[in-house]
Amino acid sequence: MARIAIPLANDFEDSEYAIPYGRLREAGHEVTVVGHEKGDVVEGKRGEATVPVDAGAGDLDPKRFDLLLIPGGWSPDHLRTDRDMMTFVRGFTATGRPVAAVCHGPQLLIEADAVRGRTVTSAPSVRRDLENAGAHWVDREVVEDGNLITSRKPADLEAFSDAVLRALR
Repeated sequence: MARIAIPLANDFEDSEYAIPYGRLREAGHEVTVVGHEKGDVVEGKRGEATVPVDAGAGDLDPKRFDLLLIPGGWSPDHLRTDRDMMTFVRGFTATGRPVAAVCHGPQLLIEADAVRGRTVTSAPSVRRDLENAGAHWVDREVVEDGNLITSRKPADLEAFSDAVLRALR
């Protein structure tokens, strides 16, 4: 059983949280929702999911997790200005363990300076930001570059989730 951290704030893309979360739990993995503060309740931008925050980013050691999974929506934009969250994300990316981000999720990786020299995909609106941060952007369902897994949109979630589960084997 692996331990997965999912950074989440309000306005996350509901399915980009729910589908990978469900697949991870079904496979027997432990998932921790990481947010601003433990006990917060965050809501998806479509109003389909309400999720309690298990722990504040400042209260966790990123080395205790096996994978970081970042859903999209507007949540990453809200989180990228949170100092504790960025310390957690930077700390996790430094471990070399798998990192998975979908849609707008790579915004947290841009802020963590974790995409330079990497091949990635994302929502098209994040393309220029990724390229400016030194990434090579491609338009594919899922891109795996070493320990980094990225995907574009909700329609890609099955393939994205498959790639995440493979990374945990």
